[in-house]
Amino acid sequence: MQEHMPSQAQELICINVDKVYDWIVKEMSFDISPTGAITFPGLPAGTDVTGAIVTCRVIPAASNPIVILNRENRQFSIDGSTVCLQHLNIQKNFILTIVVTLPSGAVFTSTEIPVSRCEQVTLCAPKGTDVEILYTDLDCFVCTTGSLTVGTGGTTITFSALTITVAVCQSIQSTFPVTVEFLATFCEPRADLPFSCPTAVRPQQCPVIFPTLG
Repeated sequence: MQEHMPSQAQELICINVDKVYDWIVKEMSFDISPTGAITFPGLPAGTDVTGAIVTCRVIPAASNPIVILNRENRQFSIDGSTVCLQHLNIQKNFILTIVVTLPSGAVFTSTEIPVSRCEQVTLCAPKGTDVEILYTDLDCFVCTTGSLTVGTGGTTITFSALTITVAVCQSIQSTFPVTVEFLATFCEPRADLPFSCPTAVRPQQCPVIFPTLG
């Protein structure tokens, strides 16, 4: 016999949410060329780096990954209407590390290298709104290295022509916390899934080889 679920009650409620004023998805790539000796803790003096493979890793900075440097109102004509938008100068801060893998399999990782890049975007982001950036993809690769020279005391490597490309896919939103009112239906718990103990199962035998008949 089929059971009838009771009708779900609706109630006018208020909740706190972040209103999205504007939202864009944007790609960005840039090259960096670190110069001078780069520290690789634990790298012995006289290490032979011939044939070494050089890779990199990049992550957002733990402190102030995004800094809004300037927010300027600008007038734009869109579909015959004049709209006031905000032209933003944004500084993005990253942490880059370089990984050197020797033919012997030994791996040495550099100390963290801070990297900053600035970008301009135009959004509906009036004063008071927050600008949030989510990196949907953040990666880097080593384009060129040039020759590698280990410092006389070890622990450092100097690259004659190191170039690293950083590629970023980013979701940029301007938001502001608001309180909204709407008519909602409260959720009900789902029915529990039926469960029964499995029957005993015997392993498959090999009658072709055992037991031997006769």
